[in-house]
Amino acid sequence: MKVTQEKLPKSQLGLEIEIPAETTKKVYEKVVQNLARSANIPGFRKGKVPRQILLQRLGPGRIKEAALEDLVQNSLRDALSQETIEALGNYQLVSTFEELLSQFQPGQPLTFSASVDVPPDINLGDYGNLSVQAEEVKPDPDAVDNFLAERQVQHATLIPVESRPAQMGDVTVVDYKGRLTPEGEEAVDISGGEATDFQLELEEGRFLADIVQGIVGMTPGETKEVSVTFPEDYPREDLANQSAVFTLTLKELKEKELPELDDDFAQDISEEETISELRESLAKQFAEKAEQETKTNKENALIEALVAQVEIDLPETLIGQEIQTILTQTAIQMENYGMDLQKVFTAEMMPQLRQRSRPDAIARLRQSLALEELAKRESLTVDDEQMDAKCQEVMKQLAGQDVDPQRLREFVKSDLLKEKAIQWLEEHATIELVPEGSLETEETTDTPETGSEASEETAAQPEATADQESEASSSPPDASEQTAASE
Repeated sequence: MKVTQEKLPKSQLGLEIEIPAETTKKVYEKVVQNLARSANIPGFRKGKVPRQILLQRLGPGRIKEAALEDLVQNSLRDALSQETIEALGNYQLVSTFEELLSQFQPGQPLTFSASVDVPPDINLGDYGNLSVQAEEVKPDPDAVDNFLAERQVQHATLIPVESRPAQMGDVTVVDYKGRLTPEGEEAVDISGGEATDFQLELEEGRFLADIVQGIVGMTPGETKEVSVTFPEDYPREDLANQSAVFTLTLKELKEKELPELDDDFAQDISEEETISELRESLAKQFAEKAEQETKTNKENALIEALVAQVEIDLPETLIGQEIQTILTQTAIQMENYGMDLQKVFTAEMMPQLRQRSRPDAIARLRQSLALEELAKRESLTVDDEQMDAKCQEVMKQLAGQDVDPQRLREFVKSDLLKEKAIQWLEEHATIELVPEGSLETEETTDTPETGSEASEETAAQPEATADQESEASSSPPDASEQTAASE
């Protein structure tokens, strides 16, 4: 079989395949024999239909179509094997099936053209001499004091207050009822805008600012009306930018009595025995966190510099696979959040979701392929001990889930090789550390609205140092959605 190759854009390979005359005849005769054995024609036993009758009943066109399908598929498979071509995904016919059918004559040579996606050529450029800037993160000198102050507030004791009016920082229990007051119209009760025994901390950002400020100065048992203007970006569109009046009754007023920063406090919120040990532990964690963030900044800068100079003509097959991976990850994330996937991944929405995922898929592929190529060129390897340790770590994280061990090892190996590639870059690059916040960051890729991965907050507090109590901010007026903070 004669095969002629031609490189095409988007990492495609054009193939012109000439099928020998003896092959076209052999395949055609085989199709006729198979049909003769399987065809059900009245008046003849199965498998005993004469050839001429079979051709008359089924028609020569139908038989040629079946033979041509086999010829194209088998010849393309054999051509890929003969030429040692690593094809991605399925082939695309360049010659139309109708054209081939009109040319096909059993016992005569047949030539057809097709294209296949192949792994892309990757030009990394001068990857061994990268020069980048990265922000150096240093721990906030006040981080430990701020952390402890927050924990003091969270573990404060609420003391009833009767001798003074409400002030910022207090905790109140109120009844409220809201009414919209459209200009020139009668007031209308707000749906969900009513609550009884609602606990509210008088802090900025806790509630609507007008209501918080309205409570300041009230005394227990007092009732007053407060004018409120909902913000333009208020989550409930029917209330955004609307004017309203809330009737407020202050039922209880409490102030926070903070615990002393002593050894007992340290033992209450952590595993440390003394406040001195807790401070030391916190300082160490903040320092390690800053060091890790600096390391991440360096790695990101190196990857960005590498990808910026890499030349890759990505095939559509890989892009499509990566888009599907993104959408699958998005679906899993949304399902974990309890969202109804059928309402998001509809037939109407899928083309839009795929299109919006495309830039992110391309960016991810460029980064992944660049690091894999670097690891290959520098002969970076991962030993079995590293693989086993990492696999065990991942298995613990995926406890209870059905995991293919072979695919897991492939994933872990790829991940570890990328880590080694980044380490290699760091060892061979020139990295200038600059003050935090001095480099501007720009969003260069769009991610699907439903699937963008949440970025980690760089100012997150140290883990596992205290019994961290989550505090949900409240916003009116839907009382059914309000969660009163426990004392």
